[in-house]
Amino acid sequence: MIKAHISEIKSLLKTPKNVVIVPHKNPDGDAMGSTLGLCHYLIKYSHNAVVLAPNDYPEFLKWLPGDEKVLKFDSQVKESSDLIENADLIFTLDFNALHRAGEEYGASLKASKATKIMIDHHQQPDDYAKYVYSDVSMSSTCEMVFNFIEMLGDIEKIDATIATCLYVGIMTDTGSFRFPSTTSRTHQVIATLIDKGAENSEIHNNVYDTNSYGRLQLLGRAMQNLKVIPEIRTAYITLSQAELDEFNFKKGDTEGFVNYALSLKGIIFAGIFIESKAEEIIKISLRSKGEFSVNEFARAHFNGGGHTNAAGGRSHTNLEETIDKFISILPQYKEQLSQK
Repeated sequence: MIKAHISEIKSLLKTPKNVVIVPHKNPDGDAMGSTLGLCHYLIKYSHNAVVLAPNDYPEFLKWLPGDEKVLKFDSQVKESSDLIENADLIFTLDFNALHRAGEEYGASLKASKATKIMIDHHQQPDDYAKYVYSDVSMSSTCEMVFNFIEMLGDIEKIDATIATCLYVGIMTDTGSFRFPSTTSRTHQVIATLIDKGAENSEIHNNVYDTNSYGRLQLLGRAMQNLKVIPEIRTAYITLSQAELDEFNFKKGDTEGFVNYALSLKGIIFAGIFIESKAEEIIKISLRSKGEFSVNEFARAHFNGGGHTNAAGGRSHTNLEETIDKFISILPQYKEQLSQK
């Protein structure tokens, strides 16, 4: 984001505005951490700021400061539509294509006359925002929100509440600081957030150490379903709707499961395929090590995208057909996946 744009945004924020802050559909830790962190910051300047999520999100994020004030578009359509219609500014965080908020929500955002500001670290952003802060090298959108506040000259405005929200997004999107996008700058930001009051041990416990019995049982089933294709250095997991139902699946329960497949020795490409009868799709999460781009793979074959080493997609055929398609595609990438 160039200095001229920061100057213009600072001017916009000088007087109280109606601000809507939007994460992507099925928000994760980075989406909710960044939107709530930014919301708390804007409220300090008396802006009428609200986080308007497309839909619900996992229980392990509902302890975040400000969660009780988050609105959900899918269940509060009239109130949400009014907020969008009356918005002066709309921030879209952790996504860069309006359809990622859902078809109806995305259409409402597109129709809005509000000034739009995008802060995001995913590849190939769409051209819908007046002001764009896009950087695919960043660990997380939360780290970018920290940078955004710093560019506005307001690091001193970061308190324990904001620091907690931003810490969550950086921690979750870096896999607890182990992914390649974790830089020395990321650790410097984390150090500042701890100094500002983020309780790192408590945050980790709230996110990772509050499993239900059903989730751990579901993880066991996922491990039973794990398949390995050693000659293509690939592993994948399947979960059917019946298996989700058997273990009383709740939103967010499968978060991180795919990483177990990627943790296998010699594996550099992993996926999880989860049946959703309600949405009539197979949800796909893909992970990789090194230079193999799951973003390109997801875009080419499964209506998705994301980052080089972490991406998502979907399939509109059944689970068996989706897996057959996945396996049939893999030989095209054998050379890439064989490289060390």
